[in-house]
Amino acid sequence: MKEKAIYMRDLHFEHEMWKKELIFCDDELKFLTKRLKEVTFFHEDEKDMLREVEHFKNQFIVQKQNIDTFLHDINAKEHKLAEFAKDHPVALNHVHFEDHVKIRDNMEGFARIYNDMK
Repeated sequence: MKEKAIYMRDLHFEHEMWKKELIFCDDELKFLTKRLKEVTFFHEDEKDMLREVEHFKNQFIVQKQNIDTFLHDINAKEHKLAEFAKDHPVALNHVHFEDHVKIRDNMEGFARIYNDMK
C-alpha cells in the first residue's frame, strides 16, 4: 500500500497517543506479573496451573519486548521530525510527510494480540 501524505502535527499527535498507550500497557504488565506471582504462590502444587503460569510469563516477556521496540521506533521517528522542524521551521505547516502506515498497522496488531492475551 502506498503511503499517503500527512502533516507533521498529525504524525506527532499519533506518536504521542501511541506512546501513552504503550506506557499504560507496560504498567499493566507490571500489575499482571505481580498477580501471576500471587497465583503461583497459592497454587504451587498444581502442575497444570504452573504450566499456565509459565505460558503467561512468556507472553508477558514477549509483550514487554514489543512495547520496548515500538517505543524505540516511535522515538526514532519523533527525533527525525524534530530534526526536520529545527532545520525548516517555516515549512512545518506546509510540508507533507510520508504517513507511517507500517507502524500504525503494527500498533493495531499489537493492540489486538495484547487484548487477547489479557
